[in-house]
Amino acid sequence: MLTIKANIRKDQGKSSSRRLRISGKLPAIVYGNNTKPVSVSIAHDATWNMQEKKEFYAEVITLIIDEKKHSVKVQAIQRHPFRRKLIHIDFLHIKSPTIFS
Repeated sequence: MLTIKANIRKDQGKSSSRRLRISGKLPAIVYGNNTKPVSVSIAHDATWNMQEKKEFYAEVITLIIDEKKHSVKVQAIQRHPFRRKLIHIDFLHIKSPTIFS
């Protein structure tokens, strides 16, 4: 099972996402399962290494947000057109309906 640590991000928008990418982080969002969408940031390099494995797309991933474990699946990934960089990831929440409050 793959595990990713994430931090909730309060700043939204193009410029804050750009600052995140420059600092080596990756903007992402977690949605689904009748909850509000939550914007998070994750480590880019670790995620890049994980996404090269086929399990990243097929299996359930444990996303740790504020010391709580959440089961998610990758819904969509945006990649840079010619650099080896990820731009954004969408995660679909699949278990435990009381995750975010």
